[in-house]
Amino acid sequence: MTTTLSSPAAPLEASRFLQHWLAGHPERESLLNEISRLSLSPAIFGHFLQKDIIGGASLNKAMRRLRNLVICTLIKRDLEHRADLNEVITTISEFADFVIEKHLEELHRELCTIYGSPIGEESGTEQEMIVLGMGKLGGHELNVSSDIDLIFCYAEDGETKTSNDTQRSISNHEFFNRLGKKLIAAISEITEDGFSFRVDMALRPNGNSGPLVASFGMVEEYFLIQGREWERYAWVKARAITGKPDDITALDKIIRPFVYRRYLDYGAIDSLRSMHAQIRAEVVRQETKHPERSNNVKLGRGGIREVEFLAQVFQLIRGGREANLRDRSTRNTLATLANKGILEPAIVAQLLDSYTFLRNLEHRLQYLDDAQTHTFPVRDDDQLKIAHMMECADVPALLAKLQPHRAFVAEQFDAIFKDKANSSDEAEQALLAANLASTENDELLASHLSKAGFSDPVSAARRLTATWNSSKMQALSEASRNKLIALINTSLALIANQDTDHLVCWNRLLDFMEAIVRRSAYLSLLTEYPHTLARVVRMMGASEWAAIFLTRHPILLDELLDESSLHQRPDWAAFRLDLQQQLSQHKGDTERQMEVLRELHHAMQFRLLAQDLEGQLSVEHLADELSQLADLIVAATIQAAWETIASRHCPVPKFAVIAYGKLGGKELGYASDLDVIFLYDDDDQEAPAHYAKLAQRFITWMTCHTPAGILFDIDIALRPDGASGLLVSSVASFARYQQKSAWLWEHQALTRARYCAGDRAIGERFEQIRDQVLRQVRDADTLSHEILTMRKKMHDAHINRSDLFDLKHDAGGMIDIEFMVQHLVLKYAHQYPQLTANIGNIALLKRCGELGLISTDLAERTAAAYRWFRKLQHGIRLQGEERARIAYSKITTEAESTKELWHTLFPEVSV
Repeated sequence: MTTTLSSPAAPLEASRFLQHWLAGHPERESLLNEISRLSLSPAIFGHFLQKDIIGGASLNKAMRRLRNLVICTLIKRDLEHRADLNEVITTISEFADFVIEKHLEELHRELCTIYGSPIGEESGTEQEMIVLGMGKLGGHELNVSSDIDLIFCYAEDGETKTSNDTQRSISNHEFFNRLGKKLIAAISEITEDGFSFRVDMALRPNGNSGPLVASFGMVEEYFLIQGREWERYAWVKARAITGKPDDITALDKIIRPFVYRRYLDYGAIDSLRSMHAQIRAEVVRQETKHPERSNNVKLGRGGIREVEFLAQVFQLIRGGREANLRDRSTRNTLATLANKGILEPAIVAQLLDSYTFLRNLEHRLQYLDDAQTHTFPVRDDDQLKIAHMMECADVPALLAKLQPHRAFVAEQFDAIFKDKANSSDEAEQALLAANLASTENDELLASHLSKAGFSDPVSAARRLTATWNSSKMQALSEASRNKLIALINTSLALIANQDTDHLVCWNRLLDFMEAIVRRSAYLSLLTEYPHTLARVVRMMGASEWAAIFLTRHPILLDELLDESSLHQRPDWAAFRLDLQQQLSQHKGDTERQMEVLRELHHAMQFRLLAQDLEGQLSVEHLADELSQLADLIVAATIQAAWETIASRHCPVPKFAVIAYGKLGGKELGYASDLDVIFLYDDDDQEAPAHYAKLAQRFITWMTCHTPAGILFDIDIALRPDGASGLLVSSVASFARYQQKSAWLWEHQALTRARYCAGDRAIGERFEQIRDQVLRQVRDADTLSHEILTMRKKMHDAHINRSDLFDLKHDAGGMIDIEFMVQHLVLKYAHQYPQLTANIGNIALLKRCGELGLISTDLAERTAAAYRWFRKLQHGIRLQGEERARIAYSKITTEAESTKELWHTLFPEVSV
């Protein structure tokens, strides 16, 4: 027979701790009824504490009484639905901070009267103890009956400074050691009024065998020499509760590089998997030994700890690069993972729902007797009380609610942490390892690769042997070597199943493996996510350029994890916002800002590359997207570089970047440089010097080699007066130059120029100048002569002595088409203003046909030729070739169409 809820009061009556506390004094019930109407805060804590002290209680006594009042208030508010989980865990965390701060303040003052003030030997300033809250306290997510994990630190060694003869000087270390012991006793010793909090110091460096307090120097040395992987997980939560702000900042700079890696640390998955396995093994052992302790909602399968691990593994993987993932709260971190698209929002919503249920259940287990427990009680009647507090009619009903939450958490945990390291065939892997170790490995490996399906196993085996015997490979740890063998073994079938040249793909893949092999995190990523390895192999087979790009920037492996996001079209508004936020996070750190620009640019470029290789983008669409990406990077760089000029005279520069060439025509390729000029419109007397400095810094930010490579090569040869001209020009001087001094070839270049980034008003003024210049009336013969002269110069500079057709430079190729479009624009724009639109060569050719300036049929055929040339050029460049040349037989029709139009426009000149 099951017991059902008898009345709304039943859940509250189920807490023995609350009932015992109420029974201890007749006034407590009315006090509790009054105070439970309020959400508790540090101000309320202070009010009740001061009231009790004024009444004659010591701080220790008053704090313990207050603690019981706070716990009982939270129990009442929670069980009566006046407080949600957030209020409960936030309030008890704030109370823990309050307890630590008040006791530390009093104890520090007492010790100073005996020993004097602790003074730093280097700074000469008074030192304070930093109390770090760890675990759930660090994340402001404490349990109502939890112990508090603390670590004690201080900035500098030194000794105390005495002010009278009664004081005795001691070292700072001894001072803070005494202070720490007194603080622990004040908080945790059990008296007739109970305790404030149980204190656990086991997370400090060297654990319980280490010193109670540590200087910053000791902490830093420990991290460098002895810090273990599981401690990184623990220190994610570290939060300074006390201490000077400058000291806290200095300590954070010591902690951060230990916890967070500057690269994507996928090795964290294996580390946390091992830690979790040890925890689970201990739980299973305890449950086997004590069956009555089953159903551990914290450490059991699908429990709270698995939710925390899910959140924190992504913090360890990505937190070094993404500051907003360094939040100490599990709930906030999960929300960030959803916002960034790292986890599906629907999954995160359900995880948070399960987490809330599990934490509420955990609290009710503790409400029973104010015990630090996470398991169901042994007695049936106590289990029924827990069910009542969870508003379930009986225990089976509670377990029926609990089971789906645990199953979902376990499923999500397995999706990340399930061991995938042995996913390849173990026998084949062992055979490959044996063959590599053999002194006659070339023949054995060739046989192995032949069975795998390689078309040229002998050459492939020779390359594998050379790679495996390299000094870099031989210096690997055993764990890394085993991972590498597993990855190579898995790759064999992937390569053999491709239609591309096996040996070419194999060589590219081994080049890539050699580049990443010393970063075990990358090996871990490919091991943990086999579908990523499969995509890497496909990219290696598809494109030499892609292979080289990924080998130079292996951090981009992260982009291959999520198939759905990889195929999404760019959200440029979101990209711009992300770029601004990440640059703002590192304001003042120029080196890191330059890295951010490169990382985000490379990541988006790589996403576009993946879509390109899958055939999802036309060449025109790809060029549009790459040009948009460049525009955003240029805009962000201008503002970030401007903020590094300390003497700048205005917050936002009146400065613009004008794009020419491929960027100007929105025909940018993966490796294109940027042809730009710089304009400003500012009457301030400091403006010319400041904007010259900005232009110089912009170029440096773009072209400087950092660990993440460069952004773009910059060409500024098209500025007024070229190499002899000023780096930046005022809008007025640019207008004068274009109207009175510019060469015709500069007006040709202007047909493919546009405002790119910076001050929009300057951009609009530039477009007006451009329109006026292009619409000038020109002498037709002079125009033709100058264009033909310039075309001959370019042709002579790129003589093709091969039997292949140069898609760009040969007669009938792309440059001929571009020159013809420029000729048509400059000749007829004064009659047809619509020709000044910067819409690309293909659209302009068609427009000229529509206007009757050339044959419509010839316009269509030449436009189609240009599109085909670009596609062929793009495909050749993807294979790593610098010169885009092809057999003439493959483009005969297109080249003849181009030559036909050339003869129509320039009848006296052969092509």
